[in-house]
Amino acid sequence: QVQLVESGGGSAQAGGSLRLSCAASGNTGGIKYIGWFRQAPGKVREGVAAIYTGGSSTYYADSVKGRFTISIDNAKNTVYLQMNSLKPEDTAMYYCAGKWVGSAWNDYNAYNYWGQGTQVTVSS
Repeated sequence: QVQLVESGGGSAQAGGSLRLSCAASGNTGGIKYIGWFRQAPGKVREGVAAIYTGGSSTYYADSVKGRFTISIDNAKNTVYLQMNSLKPEDTAMYYCAGKWVGSAWNDYNAYNYWGQGTQVTVSS
């Protein structure tokens, strides 16, 4: 089993920054991709960013390109999402997720493990 725990959410003003962390534990050896997803009330869950754990490949939604950066510290089994130039529309519950195999990075049905989520609220 794999456990994913998010932290770092909170409130920020528009234009501000937050950094989310996703700490993985358990049998993490088979996890190939870690992704960040978000879901706002009344909206579908959408992919924000993902990273290949075995290399440097990263993927981003168009809405966050140039503002968000995903990174990994394999020694700490932790993935980070640095969020800069935040906008009110970034307000959502953010989840990290892990999967074993490829397929579209933003296909949430393909992810095998999920964290409990951390709330991000951006005010204008």
